[in-house]
Amino acid sequence: MTADGFTTCLWFDGQAEEAANFYVSLFKDSGISRILHYTASGPGPEGDVLTVEFTANGQKFVALNGGPEFTFNEAISFQLDCADQAEVDHYWEKLVEGGGEHGPCGWLKDRFGVSWQVNPVRLTEMISDPDREKADRAMKAMMSMGKIDIAALEEAYAGR
Repeated sequence: MTADGFTTCLWFDGQAEEAANFYVSLFKDSGISRILHYTASGPGPEGDVLTVEFTANGQKFVALNGGPEFTFNEAISFQLDCADQAEVDHYWEKLVEGGGEHGPCGWLKDRFGVSWQVNPVRLTEMISDPDREKADRAMKAMMSMGKIDIAALEEAYAGR
């Protein structure tokens, strides 16, 4: 067991500091704690940013400028549970600013290629309802959406 739990490492191609600043600006309980630079030993140019240690929404991360060998894909995503439609709308737009892309079913990619699921807590409540007909109606409605629309989900869930 580690002393401080674990830290998620995100691999970037020269954008580690920009990405860390972006994530820190979006979420409460966030901040940059340390920036390390390459030394003369490399493998990157001496003085360039190697890693940025930061906290976003209370979660620990390190952004690593590792180069172009690896890129993000949808196999890993961050699920952002939102309290209401205003929060869904806020993150849906803010996360794609600067070149990201909206996707289906509450998914999107930010401008760094990181995948996010912007989901209202209410969606999880509806699709986990023991009344499978109501849950299925909510799931079917969600599958037709890009950004999740809570009012439309509630309509489908209620059978209207």
